[in-house]
Amino acid sequence: MKLLWCLIYICIIGVEAWSDNRQRKFSNDFKFGVSTSAYQVEGAWNVDGKGESIWDRYFHDNPKVITDGRNGDEACDSYYYYKRDVEMLRELGVDYYRFSISWPRVLPSGFPNEQNKLGFQYYDNLIDELLKYNITPMVTLYHFDLPQKLQDLGGWVNPLSVDWFEDYAKVVFDKYTSKVKYWITVNQPNSICTSAYGEAAMAPVLNKGVSEYECTKNVLLAHAKAYRLYEKEYKNKYKGSVGISMSLNWADPADNSTENVEATEVFRGFNIDLFLNPIWSKTGDFPSTVKKIVAKKSKQQGFSESRLPVLSPKEIKLLRGSADFLGINHYTTVLVKTSDEDVQSPSFVNDVGVEIVLGDKWKQSQSAWLRSAPYGLYKLSIYLNQNYDYPTIFITEHGWSTKPGLRDRSRVENMRQYLNALLLAIEDGTNVKGYTVWSLMDNVEWQAGTSERFGLYEVDFESKDKKRTARMSALVYKRIIDTRIVEEDWEPKHLNIATLQRDEL
Repeated sequence: MKLLWCLIYICIIGVEAWSDNRQRKFSNDFKFGVSTSAYQVEGAWNVDGKGESIWDRYFHDNPKVITDGRNGDEACDSYYYYKRDVEMLRELGVDYYRFSISWPRVLPSGFPNEQNKLGFQYYDNLIDELLKYNITPMVTLYHFDLPQKLQDLGGWVNPLSVDWFEDYAKVVFDKYTSKVKYWITVNQPNSICTSAYGEAAMAPVLNKGVSEYECTKNVLLAHAKAYRLYEKEYKNKYKGSVGISMSLNWADPADNSTENVEATEVFRGFNIDLFLNPIWSKTGDFPSTVKKIVAKKSKQQGFSESRLPVLSPKEIKLLRGSADFLGINHYTTVLVKTSDEDVQSPSFVNDVGVEIVLGDKWKQSQSAWLRSAPYGLYKLSIYLNQNYDYPTIFITEHGWSTKPGLRDRSRVENMRQYLNALLLAIEDGTNVKGYTVWSLMDNVEWQAGTSERFGLYEVDFESKDKKRTARMSALVYKRIIDTRIVEEDWEPKHLNIATLQRDEL
């Protein structure tokens, strides 16, 4: 009954208006961290033997697609200033740092026969610097930057990509499992496959219309192979955890009409369950609703069989249970309604067949797609509990974009509201182990360049050393980490985090 009341109440007036005024607190063993990714911060795109990535190729060939023209060739120059990055982590007091390894930096051709010692030296230095100050590394093996040489062979649509990734994972595991206890295999397979191979929104920008599901199968199997590799060869000795991060924004119907409620269920099936069901459900496999819809549409489109590939019994077994935790990258909520719009057929978007809108009263960020709807994190958590039996969760990304400026009150407000929603979800049984801000600092936000700023630290991209300066949100996050509570009215007296006095905390 309490859970039902929570859902009804939150739907009506929102998480931020919770009425009992009780001070909730994160447990002492709850972990706080921050995230970045290699392409977005490292720079040094062709330095010390690094190979070309799909983003290097795409942005060099299509510079006009970047909003402000700034690509990742230099980004934040973390390749050179990693010690400053670690200093910022120390200033914040975080428990862990989630970063990614650039596949083409360490294996320039994508294959293990050619290993780049200087590329690995960078990660040796970064990991050792973190451990020196008792900051736990959380390593993502793949965050969108496929070696271009592998893309030339078909990329994630080539079934051999499963073995390519397993080989890459083994090289990295061999080097770092003694030092790294938290691993994320793949970041956002749902974005990789539907955006890069379906909507032409991410590199390598191949809007083929039939490749989204082949990519989905291969990426998930690649994850599972890497997980089983760790499980077999490293887990008993090093006691680490391996998960996968999914882009999981919540979806509600635009109204209570039967049509829109059903459309929302379909949307969740394609955007949540298609990627979670094979790993976290008791039966495994792709969800039956998705299989039926794709099979029906494929037949109408003249295909001899469904465009959604079949998972064999062996593959289903490989995938089921292949994660120690679910990483959730959550930013916003969307509203769903039926659509008669004529979109490209065949395609993932056509299969889903809905229209997406955003709440008119939700606060708008600098990014057109991102509005604040904190209740969605709570409802997503309950959905996962009910459908996937209370999985162990890390929030591996949550963030808010602004224009440049240090007094980023809208980010502070967004962070507080979402953390309050997370506290409610934990209170109602969600097994969340940690929360990770995106991002430690401003970086190259893909096609948006640096026009959308997500950093707790502002980066001066025009300065020689890419100067990093703490924003108000950095100090607020530091206080939350120190106190374990979310205070609505606290503000720092000064924005110099390095000289912040204890009496201000």
